[in-house]
Formats: sequence, C-alpha cells, structure tokens
Amino acid sequence: MEEEKKNPTPESQMEEIRPVRKPRKMTKGIHDVIGGDLLSNHAVLRNLPFLIFIAILAMFYIGNTYYSEKTFKNIEKIKNELKELRYQSITAKAKMLDVGKQTEIAKKVERLGIKGTTTPPYKLFYSKALLKKETDTLHKNP
Repeated sequence: MEEEKKNPTPESQMEEIRPVRKPRKMTKGIHDVIGGDLLSNHAVLRNLPFLIFIAILAMFYIGNTYYSEKTFKNIEKIKNELKELRYQSITAKAKMLDVGKQTEIAKKVERLGIKGTTTPPYKLFYSKALLKKETDTLHKNP
C-alpha cells in the first residue's frame, strides 16, 4: 500500500485530473477588470492620453451642467423678483394717481384751512405788439 501512495497509478491520476474549461469572453473581461490586467494591456497603455483627455472632457461637461443649472435657478429667482417689483410699482402708481386727484388734494388742504377757488380759471389773450409795447415801457421807466 505504501507503494501505491508514492507511485500513483494511472487510475488515481485520472480521478484527480479535471478538464480545463475555456473562459467565456464575458467572464474573461470581468476577470481582466477585477484582476487589473486590463490596465496593463498594451492597447490601453497606448491609448492612455486619449482616455485622460476623455476623462477631463467629462469633468468639464459635468461642471458645465452644474453651472448652467445654477445660472438657470438664478435667472428664475430674478424673474420672480422682477415680477414682484412690477406688481409693487403698479400698486404704488395707482395710489399716486388716487392721491393726486384734485378732490383728494382739496380734502387734505381743507384740514389746513385753505379753501379751493370757486371761480373758474380764465384765459388771458395778448398780441405780440401789445406785449412788445408793455416790455418797452417797463425798460424805459425804471
């Protein structure tokens, strides 16, 4: 029996030998990525500058997206603020028109003891010759 342990027979070797399975392409790719063999591949090393360039472009793209979203939010905030200011302006303008009416002014001035005129205004008519004559007399008689 000791001889059998030292010198294996062909029968015992048959049991221990197992057929080698060919790895599938997909599992080989996964093993390459997990094992790190992909990074040492000659094709990857040859294209490394291009891959770095693509990674930098991706970072700029992401940064640009965040910047544009921030700018869009800022624009929307300013639009809402402008709308509120427009509403306030319209309200203030309406109040000013109301306060500026002659009847409202007369009511406020009446509290001070000043009364409005009851006679309607009238027009003054003049001619250029009469106006010239009046200005000449004013300049001659100081």
